[in-house]
Amino acid sequence: MSQTTIPRAAVRGTASGVIFMAFFGTLWAGIGIRGMQGWEFPVLITLSLLVGVVLFISAIALIKNSRQLTNEVIKKDGDRWRKKNRWFGIIFILEGLFIAIAAFICVSTNHLNLFVPVMALIVGAHFFPLAALFQVPTYYITGTFLCLLPTLVMLTFPVKTIISDHHIMVWWVSVGFGSALILWGTGIIVCVRGFRLLSMAKNVADNGKWR
Repeated sequence: MSQTTIPRAAVRGTASGVIFMAFFGTLWAGIGIRGMQGWEFPVLITLSLLVGVVLFISAIALIKNSRQLTNEVIKKDGDRWRKKNRWFGIIFILEGLFIAIAAFICVSTNHLNLFVPVMALIVGAHFFPLAALFQVPTYYITGTFLCLLPTLVMLTFPVKTIISDHHIMVWWVSVGFGSALILWGTGIIVCVRGFRLLSMAKNVADNGKWR
């Protein structure tokens, strides 16, 4: 057995997923903060940025530590990975297109309150083809939670509320922070998986030295 068991691209692909979760998780937290209509708590802003930064730094650590790994496995199967990357691009473009259409419809029909929950549904749905494409079962759970969250929020929560004479966008706050937690949680899981791959690669390399 050799070090090629764990290819560099596998770890770096995992790191890319962590960066994705860090950035968009923080973005969703920003939507939640925006829904508080100026009643933001500095601690929420600080914590949101801190979680995103920690995940991003962890992803960079994965990329840095993956330099010792070989890319031979990927070179032998380059066509398959090129197809995966092509489909990822298509899925990402379709997601952006559907979000743009949803934004246009919500604004045109004067139902801007619906935009954030609908966007969460679109983001959640795009995780299902990604799970199948990259064979990451965790993405099925992420997609399910991201679809269930806005659905339950729209069915059970009021659109807005007033607290101490201050207007709060309940749907935006609930879906924003809820989606952030889901994406950050996914990022942590994916990050742990990446470090496990690095550990496995190190064990394989160490065993090879002693044989």
